Amino acid sequence: MGWLFDSWLLGSVIIPILDILILALIFYRAYTIFLQTRAVQLVRGTLLIILLYAFAYILRLETVLWLLNFLAPSLVIGIAIIFQPELRKIFTQLGQGKIFRFKETAKPLQIDGVLKASQMLAQQRRGALVVFVRSVGQKNIVETGSTLNAELSSALLITIFGSDTPLHDGAVIIEDGKLIAAGAFLPLSEQQDIRRSFGTRHRAALGLAEESDAVILVVSEETGAISLAYDATLYYDLEPEEVRSRLHELLNLDDEDFEQ
Repeated sequence: MGWLFDSWLLGSVIIPILDILILALIFYRAYTIFLQTRAVQLVRGTLLIILLYAFAYILRLETVLWLLNFLAPSLVIGIAIIFQPELRKIFTQLGQGKIFRFKETAKPLQIDGVLKASQMLAQQRRGALVVFVRSVGQKNIVETGSTLNAELSSALLITIFGSDTPLHDGAVIIEDGKLIAAGAFLPLSEQQDIRRSFGTRHRAALGLAEESDAVILVVSEETGAISLAYDATLYYDLEPEEVRSRLHELLNLDDEDFEQ
């Protein structure tokens, strides 16, 4: 009789509880990824349409129901087109296994060199584009530039961006605390409402932020403004301390990563 009880306990209690816990974990992680993108607007809009449909169904509003049923296929296609960058990012993160990752492992990264170089380049009105790789790999982007695998330093960044070398127009890629490539080309943003005053660097930074979880630092050649792009959004003209604070949070850096 003992094995019957164990079998009943496994099939009627343990497995259903495990099933619920796994589903809850998946929904929770998917929800946190949604919150990091503009796709949260998609969720709100979908909930609004569902509430409207339920309201029309309960009150037997035949015309409204007919209109919603008629527009449903077009709405699905429209959502897929409008939120294509956000949906692509979500599925990319899911493919990288991020849904089951609760905390990123901090990597050694001496960030003060990047901050010092960006401020010096901003004063000299020299543009710069620095990509910090997080969980989503950037192999395709790295292959468009020149492989360096060099130690990260402010002198190296100023050398790359401070003079008209063949590498200064592209982006440098930083991964695992090293400058692995320079002169890399990033995909341009497809957003239509981006400021017309933004140049190619800002559009490229935003483009990569739409397709991956990378953090991109931009120094404007025209204004000297220092900006960050991540989670499909460009944060323009930030103060140095704000840049430092956001990088500390986004890259999960420890205090020693900011030591001179």
